[in-house]
Amino acid sequence: MSDLWRLFVSLIIALTFVFLTPSAHSLPISITHTQITASDFLGLGVDKMRRGNYQEAIENFNQAIELEKDFAVAYSDRCLAYLQLQDYHQAVTDCTQAINFAPDNFEAYLNRGLALYRQGDYPAAIVDHNRAVTLKPYDFRAYYNRGLARAGEGKDSEAILDFNLALTQIPQRSSLLLADIYNDRGLAHLVLQDTQAAMLDFNLAIRLNANDYRAYFNRACACGRNGDDFGAVRDFSQVIRLNPSNAQAYVNRGVAHYRLGYHLAAIADLQKASEYYGQQGKKVAYEKTLDLLKNLREQISSVTEIALF
Repeated sequence: MSDLWRLFVSLIIALTFVFLTPSAHSLPISITHTQITASDFLGLGVDKMRRGNYQEAIENFNQAIELEKDFAVAYSDRCLAYLQLQDYHQAVTDCTQAINFAPDNFEAYLNRGLALYRQGDYPAAIVDHNRAVTLKPYDFRAYYNRGLARAGEGKDSEAILDFNLALTQIPQRSSLLLADIYNDRGLAHLVLQDTQAAMLDFNLAIRLNANDYRAYFNRACACGRNGDDFGAVRDFSQVIRLNPSNAQAYVNRGVAHYRLGYHLAAIADLQKASEYYGQQGKKVAYEKTLDLLKNLREQISSVTEIALF
């Protein structure tokens, strides 16, 4: 029950916020003259990044930097591409260079903070997001990403304050992004044992985005913590419908089924979970699930023998 998918959720959301908005100066342009400039290569790179061709984008950013060594925006945008490729060390290096050339580069602080967060360096990530907040106090991404870093550091009360600030700044038409923030705020409430507040946030997240299995997963955990095993089975079933290979959902639903006395359903869920863990190469989880399945069968057998006696 304790696996609340905080890390997974955070990473997805953070990337969504950061990569939807390349720097304001990095707009695709048409090359109409013979001499290709650094800005031309930058525009080509941004266009390729928007198409998901990150390695090709990096090559264009390299060309831009070769022509203009102090081109801060090129370093910042190359940082974005490296983030997408999960090369966090290089992303930090590029954003640092961008900041050296342009100390007030908001995107560079935001993206370096994200790269540091992805590396697990939460204190350093918070420092960068503090600077981003100072530079653009009206941009919800800085508050949101700082909230993620604070939650990662175990400062959930402070994280909730940042999520609240993000909600005051985000455009209300962005329903999917709002759902992400409510989901993460719900997780922070759940960690702080405020199950009622967590349930309210998960309900809002589901209302805004009924196709995101993460909010269902987290609400199911909250139901389980409240002793509502029927609710847990309902929500874990929804997770499985939306994400059929989610082994952890099968494990947790199996536990809820067992508590409700549905022993055959519990065994079936744990068997399915072990199959998926095996296919995914998650050896430790696979072995633990088999141990749980063995213990469950022994307990069911013991209960049956007592009933017959």
